[in-house]
Amino acid sequence: MAELNEIQRMMLEKVANLKQMPTEGAYNLRLNGKGFVRHSSEHIDIVPKEDKPGIDIYIKEGTHGETVSIPVVVTESGLDDMVYNDFHVADGCDVTIVAGCGIHNCGCDDSKHNGIHTFYIGKNCNVRYQEKHYGAGDGVGGRILNPETVLHIGENSHVFLDMSQIGGVDSTKRYTNCDLADGAELQIQEKLMTHGEQTADSEVDVFLNGFDSRCQITSRSVAKDASTQVFYPRVQGNNQCFGHVQCDSIIMGSAKVRSIPEISANHVDASLVHEAAIGKIAGEQILKLTTLGLTAEEAEQRILEGFLR
Repeated sequence: MAELNEIQRMMLEKVANLKQMPTEGAYNLRLNGKGFVRHSSEHIDIVPKEDKPGIDIYIKEGTHGETVSIPVVVTESGLDDMVYNDFHVADGCDVTIVAGCGIHNCGCDDSKHNGIHTFYIGKNCNVRYQEKHYGAGDGVGGRILNPETVLHIGENSHVFLDMSQIGGVDSTKRYTNCDLADGAELQIQEKLMTHGEQTADSEVDVFLNGFDSRCQITSRSVAKDASTQVFYPRVQGNNQCFGHVQCDSIIMGSAKVRSIPEISANHVDASLVHEAAIGKIAGEQILKLTTLGLTAEEAEQRILEGFLR
């Protein structure tokens, strides 16, 4: 395996929370638009696509307690990367999938990563999907990430999406599309922080097609300086089902936030709820922490960390 340089290793650690590439289990590292290192396990096969960039991940029936990691690292200025990753999760699996992208741009041209992840999840599964995005580098070129996630969730399966953008991304457009079969359950937890003149758009479509299907969407964000955020979660109830959407945002400086939750019922037994709140940090919260010895800046940071936890 070729050696990672220090910048690449730093970005890999930021994205995948790995101190080194694992010696066991399944993993695939994509570096500057190309596969860098790949390893399948006894129960998880990773196969490169032949017709377009990306991989197919096959998780065998009944696989339990395993993790597959597929981080992406971009360190070339001006790179425009596009990848298609498909996950085929057989019945009865209990697995964790770790993904995400780190961009380190020290040049003058925009660096961009577009990833389309499609999940075909069987019956009676428990799948945890973690996706983290991070940007760094002192170049004037943009750090742009546009992820798309598509999930087809089988009967009585539970899927938890934990998606966060932890800093440094100049522009992101995220789209998530999910359909649920009978008894399926989906939880989406999205965390976002923007600053400077960064922009972030997030759209979610959830189709509760199955009998007794359920979803919970929770979005928490902080918009600082002159950044802009738009959230547009949509839940459609097409059977006896339950859906809940909650969007909470803290706004600071001259930032702008739009939150547009939408629910639509096409069945008499569809039960759907949405909530949205946008506001600034309360002055009494800052005051309380400053009386405990923190500076105003430290108090603000502590509040934001707790909000996004």
